[in-house]
Amino acid sequence: MIFSKNIKFLRKRLGRTQDDVAHALNMKRSTLSGYENEVAQPSVPVLVSFSTHFNVAIDTLVKVDLTGLPESQLRQLERGYDVYIKGSNLRVLTSTVDQDNEENIELVSEKAKAGYKSGFADPEYIRVLPTFQLPFLSKQKKYRTFQISGDSMLPIPDGSFVTGEYVLDWSSLRDGQAYIILTMEDGVVFKVVESKIKEEGKLILHSLNTLYEPYPIPVSEVKEVWKFVNYISGEMPEPNQEKEDLARTVKQLKKEVEAIQTRLNL
Repeated sequence: MIFSKNIKFLRKRLGRTQDDVAHALNMKRSTLSGYENEVAQPSVPVLVSFSTHFNVAIDTLVKVDLTGLPESQLRQLERGYDVYIKGSNLRVLTSTVDQDNEENIELVSEKAKAGYKSGFADPEYIRVLPTFQLPFLSKQKKYRTFQISGDSMLPIPDGSFVTGEYVLDWSSLRDGQAYIILTMEDGVVFKVVESKIKEEGKLILHSLNTLYEPYPIPVSEVKEVWKFVNYISGEMPEPNQEKEDLARTVKQLKKEVEAIQTRLNL
């Protein structure tokens, strides 16, 4: 039973004995032991007590095997980001760790993006992706890197490797922030987001390149969201021609004004 496994796991994760938790919940240690060993079935009031004690939603306690979650997602739960409490579906992230049990950054290259669309939740698929570490990123968060293609996000060049931080709670999406989004229809896309989740149940996706029109996508089509953190590219960015032209024009106007002032002073 998932509930039994979860309360035992949470208790041990917090470094507490059965006596500690039983005392906090005002029950006998033998009663708690019965719940942990599947000898007794919890009533609704008991479920509420465990939910309050561990700050984890009842749905999470009885439906989600917490022992199978990556460390980054467990930390989010402990910080109060339980999406069952927030009224949405739990997105269990498939992840990998290195030999020191630290979260890897998996790399989804351009060639791997097609497979990622269907294999994002498959542990076997995620396990074979190349992995690396970026020492300047927080160990308390989960990151993944995706290679982008096309010119819709210029000046970020085609072929750049964009790293994102996993977003569990989509209600936290900020307008004007760039995100890597996995969609059922288009696969992995990198866009600037305008959130209309509360009002219309959708996201408006904008490109940095103004030649591309924004377009809506139902939130039901979204599978994963990663907040843009940084990008790596082997290409030098293109010069900003508009700014250079403007600077030349201002410089020329300045010379003309100086020339006029010189003639007026003669």
